[in-house]
Amino acid sequence: MQNKRIVITGAGVVSAIGIGKAETLASLLAGRTGIGEVKYLATQHKDLPVGEVKLSNEELQNLVGTASDEGRPQSRNALIARLALREALEESRLMQGEATDENLLNQTAFISGTTVAGMDLAESLFSNPDPAVMRDTLLASNSDCKHNTDDIARAFGQFAYTDTISTACSSAANAIEFGANLIKVGRFNRVIAGGTESLSRLHLNGFNTLMILDHEQCRPFDETRAGLNLGEGAAYLVLESEESALSRGVKPLAVLSGYANTCDAFHQTASSSDGEGAYLAMSKALQMAGLQPEDIDYINAHGTGTPNNDPSELKAMHRVFGDKLPPYSSTKGFTGHTTSASGSIEAVFCILALQHDFLPENLNLRNGMVGEPLPVGHDAGLQHPMSHILCNAFGFGGNDSAMIFSSPSVINRQSSIATDPVARVRILAHEVLPAEDPDFRQYLSAGEARRLGRLLKRSLAVSVDALRKAGIERPDAIITGTEWGNTESCGLFLRDLICFGEECLRPTHFMQATQNTIGSLIAINTGNHGYNCTHCNGTASLDAALLDAYTQLQLGQIKTALVGRHDAMPEMVNEVYVLTIE
Repeated sequence: MQNKRIVITGAGVVSAIGIGKAETLASLLAGRTGIGEVKYLATQHKDLPVGEVKLSNEELQNLVGTASDEGRPQSRNALIARLALREALEESRLMQGEATDENLLNQTAFISGTTVAGMDLAESLFSNPDPAVMRDTLLASNSDCKHNTDDIARAFGQFAYTDTISTACSSAANAIEFGANLIKVGRFNRVIAGGTESLSRLHLNGFNTLMILDHEQCRPFDETRAGLNLGEGAAYLVLESEESALSRGVKPLAVLSGYANTCDAFHQTASSSDGEGAYLAMSKALQMAGLQPEDIDYINAHGTGTPNNDPSELKAMHRVFGDKLPPYSSTKGFTGHTTSASGSIEAVFCILALQHDFLPENLNLRNGMVGEPLPVGHDAGLQHPMSHILCNAFGFGGNDSAMIFSSPSVINRQSSIATDPVARVRILAHEVLPAEDPDFRQYLSAGEARRLGRLLKRSLAVSVDALRKAGIERPDAIITGTEWGNTESCGLFLRDLICFGEECLRPTHFMQATQNTIGSLIAINTGNHGYNCTHCNGTASLDAALLDAYTQLQLGQIKTALVGRHDAMPEMVNEVYVLTIE
C-alpha cells in the first residue's frame, strides 16, 4: 500500500522571539535574539540568561481568555500553548474568529508534548517538605501532563482524542511523529501535534545542577561554547492526509516526508561520543522520505551549545552526510533551549525557511569548532533555495528524533509501506510485579541499586522478566505509559529546593525526575537503540502506549514492542506486555 503523504496545513508558534509566525519570521531574518535577563520567573538565578516569552501570566490570560476554565488557575505552560494552538487552528481553517468548527474538531486528535506541564502551579503550593504532604500536594495541584493537555484543549472544544508525549527535549517531535502514524493507519484524517514548555524553578535549577547552563548567551557549535540557555514557548502543527487537505480546499504549507525516533542507550543526560542514536534517527528519517543525504538543503541541528552535545551531533551528521555537510545551524541562540517544545518550535522555523528560502543564522558564533565546517553565519548569505530540511530534536535518556520537512511542490518520493489494517497482535509475555519488591541484585549492580529510586528499579525488573519470558533480548520499541513518572525523585528534588534553596542542590534526583527516565533506563540497561516513547495520559496511559505500539506494528515499522505502565501515584503499578505481529 502506498504511503499516505502527510501535509502540514497550519502552524502556530510562540517563543522569546515573537508571538506568532509573523513576528518569529521577522526575528529570524533580522538575527534578533530573544534571550536576556530573567524577568517573569521567580528565581534567585538572575545571572542566568533565559529566553522568556515577553508576556506576564496576566497578559497571557488577557490574550487567550480563560472563560472555559471556570475560575481554575492555569499554568503558564497552558496559556502559552493556547496562543500557539489558536494560530495553527486559524491557519488551517479549523477556527473562524473565536469559534472552532466543531464538526471538524471532533474528528481531530490533539497530541501535545511537555515535561514541565503545570509544575509552576505545584511549585506555588509547596511549603512543607514532608514526603506525604508533597505527594498530596502534587495530586491536588492537577499539575501532571494529562491535566495540562486537557487545560490547553478545553479552550477550543472537544477533540476526538487527546494524549501527551513526555520524552524530555524530544517530546514535541515525538508528538508530531505519533500524530503522523495515527493518520497513516487511518485512525484520524487530522492530528494537531506539537509541544509546550514554560520555565520553572524545578528545571532551571535542575539544569543548573548539571553545570550545563551558560552565564552568557549560548554559542552552539562554537569552540568556546560553555552550555545552554533555557527558554520557553510552544508550537503546534496541523497534520493531515493529503486527501483530507484537498477535500477541504486547504493549501499545504509543507510535507512531513520522513521521521524517526531512536535511542542512544548511553546515558541519562549525556550523548555518546559517536552519536549512535542521532545517526540512526537521521538515517531512518531519510529512508522513510526516500531521500539521499545530498537531497537535504539545510539541517536545523539540535545544537544546545553544551560541550558534550555539539561534537556528538556533528559526529552523527558526518556519519550520515560524510565530509560535505549541508548548511547547518542551531536556532537556540534565538530562543534558548525550549526543551520539550523545541522540536515543534524549530519545526515551524524549518517550515518558514522552506516557504521563504532562507538559512536561519547560528547566532553568537565566535570561533568555529576545530576541524569542523562553520555553521550558517550572518555573512554567509541567507537566501538559499529549499526543498528538503532535516530537523533534529534530542532529549534526556538518549531519546533522539529527526524529522524531514519538504516543499509541497517537490515530487513525492516517499518509500511505500505495507500497511495491514487488520493486523493481528500477539502477546508474547505479560508480567505484573507484585507489591513486594524482588531482589534487585538480579537486575542491577549494587551501585545502581543504591542510586536509583524504587519505581525505576521495579520498572526495570518487571521489563527484564517479561523479555526473558518472551525470549526477546532487544525489542524494536520500548513504549511506556505513566501518569506521573518518577515522582519519588521529583519530590526529593523539590524537597531540597524548599529546604536548602536554589544554591545547594544535587543533580541525581533531577536526572531521574523526567517521565521518560523509565523507558530510557530500560533501553540503557538492555542496549536497545530502537524506538523509545513515553505517554502520560492519566489513567489511560497504558492504553495510549498500546495504541502507539499497535500503529507501528500495523505500519510495519516494528516487529516487537515492550509496552508497560509504571506508576507510583496514586498506587504502585508495574505491568508490561511484550507484543509481536502475526
